Amino acid sequence: MNNIFLTAPNIYKLSSSSAEGLTLLNAFDVALLESGIGNTNLVKMSSILPPNCEYQDNIKLPLGSLVPVAYASIVSKKEGQKISAAVACAIPKDKTKNGLIMEYEDYDISKIEAERVVIEMAKWGMEKRDYEIGKIVSISAEHIVERNGCAFACVVLWWK
Repeated sequence: MNNIFLTAPNIYKLSSSSAEGLTLLNAFDVALLESGIGNTNLVKMSSILPPNCEYQDNIKLPLGSLVPVAYASIVSKKEGQKISAAVACAIPKDKTKNGLIMEYEDYDISKIEAERVVIEMAKWGMEKRDYEIGKIVSISAEHIVERNGCAFACVVLWWK
């Protein structure tokens, strides 16, 4: 039996979206579909990017597969409310060290504000590890709720 979970993922991508739905769960489901991961089973993980993990714009995920993902998600039913979600990956200069993923979501803030916060979180976490940052990549989404809304941002890990 081949078990991909015996090795660390070696590629990653960032994605974000926002959506409306019949219910809050439907809004979340549509946001996942629009982020390209809606037909998989998410395995929510903590916030470590494996060493030497390479960024890819597009990762083809097999339908129904178990997908490691770090994500920020927020839902609301409050009409007119702004909701935002963001993720950031801090990549160390030393490629033999792990990177750090941070997630953040909040009510009544813009995606720009959410992204600013999550980037600061990533910087702080790298400082605590005493890792020199090579770069930080981030993505965010915001949504103005009509009926049942969701804002979603994620880092998907996978294997070549």
